[in-house]
Amino acid sequence: MIILGIDPGLRTTGFGVIHKQGSKLRYIASGTIKSGEGDLPTRLKVILDGVGQVARTYGPDCAAIEQVFVNVNPQSTLLLGQARGAAICALVTAELSVAEYSPTQIKQAVVGTGRAVKAQMQDMVARLLQLPGLPGTDAADALGIAICHAHSRETLTLIAGGTSAATASSPLAGLRLRRGRLVG
Repeated sequence: MIILGIDPGLRTTGFGVIHKQGSKLRYIASGTIKSGEGDLPTRLKVILDGVGQVARTYGPDCAAIEQVFVNVNPQSTLLLGQARGAAICALVTAELSVAEYSPTQIKQAVVGTGRAVKAQMQDMVARLLQLPGLPGTDAADALGIAICHAHSRETLTLIAGGTSAATASSPLAGLRLRRGRLVG
């Protein structure tokens, strides 16, 4: 399965593409989409077109994006939300399912702590994907989002009671998610 991770930003949107086969993750590509300094509608179009081009180029099976966190500055939060919306529109136009994860969930899945700093994310992404060097911060975050989805998708399938042999023998088999809690 090919997973596209998106780290939305109004100036710089990161993308990361990985391949998951069984428990193995393999790096495919990563980079950034820079929207420049123009007016807001023009910058949003750059994000929309850029994410759409990435989806067409790499043909992912699914996508994941970081949720907007509430910033100290409400105007910044609104602008980030609009950039995120443009990216989501590109993903759904490409007919991809889109999962959303909080920054804490992503850091927890990649580093093991929800309070990880950017350098820790870069280092763990490089280790997990066996990269020869550290990716840039936006690309590392996007790859981290894809990694988070790779792990979370498997867990959610187990929780939902998927029918694979691994699911049947899993200690999570038979459990269901009800109101945010696992129940047996």
